[in-house]
Amino acid sequence: MTLAELDLTGDLARPARLTVSDLLRWPQHRVRVSFECATSGVQHHGFTGPLLYDVLSDAGPGFDPARRKDRLRFLIVVTGADGHHALLSWAEIDPDFAHAPVLLAVGIDDTPLDLAGPQLVLPQDRCGARHISGITAIRVDGAYGGRWPAPATPGRASTAAP
Repeated sequence: MTLAELDLTGDLARPARLTVSDLLRWPQHRVRVSFECATSGVQHHGFTGPLLYDVLSDAGPGFDPARRKDRLRFLIVVTGADGHHALLSWAEIDPDFAHAPVLLAVGIDDTPLDLAGPQLVLPQDRCGARHISGITAIRVDGAYGGRWPAPATPGRASTAAP
C-alpha cells in the first residue's frame, strides 16, 4: 500500500514531502461544505484537516521583513493528481487579512484520505471549482513580484521585462 504524498516547494525555508499522516500533526478543523456543481447539483460533505495557513507557516515562507506587507505578493499554487490547479493569494489565508478557513482535508465524510491524498477545501467558495482532490504539490511563490509582463501585441505573446 502506497500512501499519497504532496511536495511542498517554492519560497520556503523548509520545503517538505508530506503524507496525510504528516498532516495529522497540525490542529484538525471540521467543516461542513455545500458546493453548487454545474454538472451534479448541490453536494454536501464534511471535511477534516489542518488549515493551509498553519501548514505553510510551519514551512517558513520567505517573507522579507524589511519590505512592508511583503507577504501580500505571495501566491499559492495547488496541483491535483488529475492535473487540476487552484491559485490562491497569501492574503486569502492570512489571519491579518481575509483569514479564509482553507483546509488541507485528510478526511471526507469520516473516511480517511491516506491513499487518495489530501484535498483542498475552500468552504467560502459557492461552487467547488477550486476544490482539488488528491493534492500532489503546493508551491508558494513570491518571486514574481519584480517582473511584470510587457503589454501584449495583438497576435503575439507577451514577454517578461528584463
